[in-house]
Order: sequence, then C-alpha cells, then structure tokens
Amino acid sequence: MATSIVAAPTAAECHEHIGHGYINSKDDYLKRLKRIEGQARGLQKMVEDEKYCIDILTQVSAMTKTLQAVAIGLLEDHLSHCVVDAAVAGGPEAEAKIKGATDAIARLVRS
Repeated sequence: MATSIVAAPTAAECHEHIGHGYINSKDDYLKRLKRIEGQARGLQKMVEDEKYCIDILTQVSAMTKTLQAVAIGLLEDHLSHCVVDAAVAGGPEAEAKIKGATDAIARLVRS
C-alpha cells in the first residue's frame, strides 16, 4: 500500500476555500448592518421631523456604538482567521496581513 504525502494547504489556499474570517457569523453581521441601516433612516426622519437635538444625538451615539461593535467583531474575526493563517504560512503574506490589521486598528482608534 503506497502512502502519499500531501503538503498542508497554504494560507492563501485555506483562505480561498474557507472564506473570510467572518463567514461563520455572516448572518449575524447582516442583521446588525440592517439594524444600522434602520437607525440611519430613523435619524433622517428625526431631522426631517425637526426632533430635539439631544434626542438625535442620543440616536447617533447608539448607531455609532453599533457600528463599533461590528468593526470590533470583524477585526477579531480577521485576526483569528486571516492573520493567523498568514502567520502560519509566513513570508510576505504574513507581513502584509499584520500591516493591514495594524492599519485597521489605527483607523478604528482615530475614529
């Protein structure tokens, strides 16, 4: 009986077959984003209806927190999936993924 040795898939191959890090939570992210879309429409209506400024700002704050929660979740998924896979593979892909994650964190901190 001949035994063949199969090389482990590269990070790029895993990425291609498994999907993005958020794929297992895709439905949850879509629900959250639809909720955010509804919040944005609600804000537009509040302005159209000339609601009290503080009430509008309160809703903006709620929407901002929801967006931040989506961003943190996506970042966590990216780090635990895409960056880890690339780090295992090593080389320029790992460096690029780490740089991309670092840049994304910097954008989130500034916002």
